[in-house]
Parts: sequence; structure tokens; C-alpha cells
Amino acid sequence: MKYILVASHNKADRDLIRSGLGTEYIVELAVNKNTCLDKFKKKRYEFLFIDILLLLDSSPQKNYSLVLQQFLEVFPAAQIITMSSQEMIRDAVMTLKAGASNYLTYPINPVEVRHVVESIREFLIVNSELTYHRDKVRQNGSPEIISSNNPLMNQVFKKISSVAPTKSTVLLIGETGTGKNLMAKRIHLQSNRREGPFINVHCGAIPDTLLESEMFGHEKGAFTGAVRRKLGKFEIARGGTIFLDEIGTITPSAQIKLLQILQDGTLQRLGGEEPIETNARVIAATNIDLKESCEQGQFRKDLYYRLNVFPIEIPPLRDRTEDIPVLVDEFLQKMNQKYAKKIAGIHPEVMNAFQIYPWHGNIRELENLIERAYILEVSLILCPDSFPQELFPSEKRSPLNVVDASRNLADTRRYVLEQTEKKYLAEVLSMHRGCIKDSAFTAGITTRQLHKLMKKHNLNKETFKSGKPR
Repeated sequence: MKYILVASHNKADRDLIRSGLGTEYIVELAVNKNTCLDKFKKKRYEFLFIDILLLLDSSPQKNYSLVLQQFLEVFPAAQIITMSSQEMIRDAVMTLKAGASNYLTYPINPVEVRHVVESIREFLIVNSELTYHRDKVRQNGSPEIISSNNPLMNQVFKKISSVAPTKSTVLLIGETGTGKNLMAKRIHLQSNRREGPFINVHCGAIPDTLLESEMFGHEKGAFTGAVRRKLGKFEIARGGTIFLDEIGTITPSAQIKLLQILQDGTLQRLGGEEPIETNARVIAATNIDLKESCEQGQFRKDLYYRLNVFPIEIPPLRDRTEDIPVLVDEFLQKMNQKYAKKIAGIHPEVMNAFQIYPWHGNIRELENLIERAYILEVSLILCPDSFPQELFPSEKRSPLNVVDASRNLADTRRYVLEQTEKKYLAEVLSMHRGCIKDSAFTAGITTRQLHKLMKKHNLNKETFKSGKPR
């Protein structure tokens, strides 16, 4: 239960405030300022409603900052609401500048009481949200989260479709860069929580000293530097989904608190005493063997069993090479929108190399390689020279990679560009058996531009009607 203290000479004020808040709060009464301070030292009250005349009793000079500080030193996170007559509204405004959260005027209106309390709570949530980027995902058409040509990934998608509508905790298992974050978003979007927040917490990127504060929040004054109350990610994810990436890195104390949340749906802020309910759905991810970590004493077994309710293993990219062409097309479209270039595709030699490359960094490594090549590329397609040499077996390298050091750099660039352009056009024309319209469409240029380039490189469409360039 949550506690509220009403400091007033009039007992009826407490009754009116209690009627406005219902059974959610326990409302207690203090008839003077000293009694109020005594109660504050013995119990944590989330809200204090105090008559402004009681403040004036101890500060005839109207030094409201000094008076309110006495309460805030006892419980820094308390929200103070002053009560005043219509004639003293100016003083009530002064208390806001001195540290009060809001004020009420007499006669007390229960509806206004509830509105003020809810407004303060909403403000705390909104204010906390400014400290991080809420990652509320909308479907963006990315092929890696919508479809796959690989049987293993299709099994993953079937499992996601089965578990998404439930409340079950999900554990995503896979190497770094396999798209665990995207799978978590997919689960969220297919659940009945899709309109709620999707909160992403990268446990491995948060220092151990700040992890519990980030996840569970803290009260003002809970530790050095805690100058205000901070809501944790679990509170803000209420009604939505919280994704805990690299869950195997969290500290033992954080493991205990996370276990409490999974068991009874409650948590406590650092420095707080009252339990706080959260109904956020938990999706965790790991790139290590948590079961092995349990055997080594690094991870709690009871927490592991709570997280491992519905495990989903995501295959590495080297085991789903059928998806590489689709992923490449997606990354190119994204970069064409982002940059001024219009690159139409990728050289066959590069695509062949992609099929045998081990992809230790998985999808993330693929995207990084495409972006690097995109920046370097000067032709209409991504050519081998724009990629790292280790991507290609040395015996299969293209003749274009043999550099003539007798040329200067400008001539070398011009030569490579022209040879790549000619080879690309020849392959496109061969693919479409010399059809100018289809070839121009594939190359992303007009038929007029294609004719001009063919003339430049001495290419004749009749040469390609058999499908094999001569």
C-alpha cells in the first residue's frame, strides 16, 4: 500500500482527500507541523498534503524554502502539496518555487485531489522518459524480421507467432549480431502489448554501479549524485515489453531483484521501501551458455529457470546463407535513401564470396561491410575492390584486382571504373539476352543512358542475344 500524510487542523480535510483517492492509498492525519515531521521520520509517505498556515507557524517571514527543506531532508522523494485559501494563492505559488509539487485551494474537492496526484505521477514518468530514448517500434518492412528463405529461421518465426500473444517470458539465444533485438521487437509487435512501450536495456553496456538504478530506479538521496527520483526501466515499461539484452552480464544483486519481479511482479527502487507493481513482459537475450554459467556459479539457477520458460535459438548467418541476397538488397535500399548515390546491386563475385564467408559477426557484420563498400564504390554496383581482401579466396580474385603501379592514381581509378562498368553492363545485357529496356531497368538507368554507355564501351546488343557475352 501507498501512504499519504495530511497535515491540517481540520480532520475533514483528511476525509475529503481519502475519498478522492479511494482504497489505493492509506491516508493519515497530523494536526501540526511537529507531529508531521515526527511521522515523516518513522514512515515513508509518497505524498504530503499540508496546510500553508502550518508552514507559516514556523516561518513568519514566509521562508518556504527553509520550511519545506526540513521535510525533504527527511524524505527527499516526497511530493509535497500545499493547501491554501483563495486569498493566499500567491503564497501557494511561492511554495511551488520553494520545492512543493503542487497546491490545492479550499474547499477541498476530492476530484481535484485525484487529478493533482495523477498529474504528479504522470509528470514523474514523463520526466524520467527524457533520460532515455523510448524505442517504440513500428513494422518497417525489414526482410530480416518478416520473412526468410531458410527452414531454421522459419521455425523461429513459427515459435514467435505462437508465444507472442501470451504473457510468457522469452529467452532469445544466439551469437552476437544474429538479430535478437529484431526478434524481440517482432514478439512485441505481434502481442496485445503492441501499443505499449518497447524498452530496450543493453545490460552489458551499463556499468555495474548504475545497472540497478537504470533497471529498477532510485529515490532522491538514495546515493551520492541521486539528486532526484528516477523511475527505472521496469516501471516505464508498464503495460509493454522490456527487452534485456546480454542478460548474462548482470550483477548478483540485480539477479535477485529481477528474480523478484519474475516471481511476484513487484520491485523496489534503490533507497525505497514500498513495493512497486510492474506488469512489463520480459524478453531476455544471451550470447553465452547461461546453463554453463549456472554450473560455474556466475548465474542463479532459479533465475535461469524463470527466464528459460520459452527459449528460442536464432541461427547464425553462416547457417542461413539463403537470406544473404535479400539482406543485401535491403541494406542497399536503405543506403540509397540515406545517401545521394544510387547503387543498383552487387557484383556476382562478391555474392559468391558472401556464401562461403564464415560471418563471425553475423548480420551486423554483413551490414557494416555493405556500408563500407557503399562509401568507397564509384560504379553502379558494389565491386570486389570495395571490400576487404580477406573476403575473397586469393585464387578466385578478379583480374581487376591486379593493379598496374605504372599508372598514377587518377588514371588507375578511371581504368578500374571503366572496366567495372563495362563488365557490369555486359553481364546485365547477357542476363536479359540483349533486351535494352529490361537491361536499363535492372541497371536503374534510362534506355538512352544505356545506349550511350554501350557506345562508350563498344558493346553491341546482338552480341548478347545468346545470353553469353563474347
